[in-house]
Amino acid sequence: MTTHPERIVVVGASLAGLAAAHALCERGYAGRLTLVGAEPHRPYDRPPLSKQVLRGLYSADTTLPCRPDLRAEFRLGQPATRLDLSGRVVECEDGSRLPYDRLLIATGTRARPWPNPEEAALAGVFTLRDRDDAERLGAHLRTKPQRVVLVGGGFIGFEVASTCRDLDIPVTLLVRDAVPLAAALGPRLGGLIGEVAREKGVDLRLESEIERMEGAAGNLAAVILKDGTRIETDCLVAAIGTLRNVEWLDGSGLEADAGGLRCDAFCRALLHDGRVAEGVFCAGDVARWPNPHDDDALVAVEHWGNARAQAETAAANMLAGDASAMRRHDHLPDFWSQQFGLTIKLVGLTEGADALAVVHGSFEERRLVAAFGKAGRTVAAAAIDSARWLPAYKAAIRERAPFPPIENAVDQPRIRVQEP
Repeated sequence: MTTHPERIVVVGASLAGLAAAHALCERGYAGRLTLVGAEPHRPYDRPPLSKQVLRGLYSADTTLPCRPDLRAEFRLGQPATRLDLSGRVVECEDGSRLPYDRLLIATGTRARPWPNPEEAALAGVFTLRDRDDAERLGAHLRTKPQRVVLVGGGFIGFEVASTCRDLDIPVTLLVRDAVPLAAALGPRLGGLIGEVAREKGVDLRLESEIERMEGAAGNLAAVILKDGTRIETDCLVAAIGTLRNVEWLDGSGLEADAGGLRCDAFCRALLHDGRVAEGVFCAGDVARWPNPHDDDALVAVEHWGNARAQAETAAANMLAGDASAMRRHDHLPDFWSQQFGLTIKLVGLTEGADALAVVHGSFEERRLVAAFGKAGRTVAAAAIDSARWLPAYKAAIRERAPFPPIENAVDQPRIRVQEP
């Protein structure tokens, strides 16, 4: 691998791509730097889109600050369409070819579309992932729709439901599972957020799915649930997950599928046979990487903090020259959400957790810190309006502390271990 790259191409002009560019600049990289973006916008911040932007508190222009000394070419609105590994060239939709010495793939994700294309095409049916989505949905919410129907039991669905209630718009939230937010927070905490949503006026319907939509003159008019219930609505938001943007890598030889682009602990992209792809790195939501805090189990996360940290690690390793000088990506996943007047923060990953303990506060107060255990070890912690203690549990997770990790602390209740 070339010790001093002269041409670096970053495919993906969002948070991870810009963070990598800034890190390269900070490390003195003076060669040619090109950022390729599928969207026409400069890199922007996504978290405000489902909150402040929809409320009308911010415009949809949440452009991220750019270093004044960053010498980079932005090729926006021209998505990459093909990667030629042997020729070290990225091909773009306009036919241009971008040679590289190092390549960073940070193409992120897109909203999973509603599965029925005819229904998805009805006016009043939305997804929410990018800036344009937020502009369209925000404009529609300002018309005060008769009722918003949200489909999906994840954080985006709940954040949009919270925004609708803040705007005094009736909202029905359809969740396929028996408990909302269980994948991220576990059934106990997910159930608590569901209770709060109902108290704030959300018509929360669990184990509910749409059988079909009804349209009138090309506009959404109603949805029919699988139990036969008909709900009149002129606004539906499908918050049913994301798809990783890896299709352009088909035929490249990289190990990329619906789960993301596989990389090693140093953010180097891997080939189908497990070998390192020379000069190719990945970062952000598209990456599937070995999590050192879970015995190197492969994980792909869509978290702001990970996108930035992984991009900075990849940038450092792109300039390192050889593996002996590279550093591992060691970010502990973290996440936060604001909804229904609550601030929810999570460190670590709850997947596979077999035990939960409320270690500060209580469910009754709705102000608490809960630790998650897995095979006797602390693997995650969540705070609801009580983030003061969270750094201590973050350290415990990193140290692979036994579960529960901290006892006899100030304002700690009698710890009772239970199922998550």
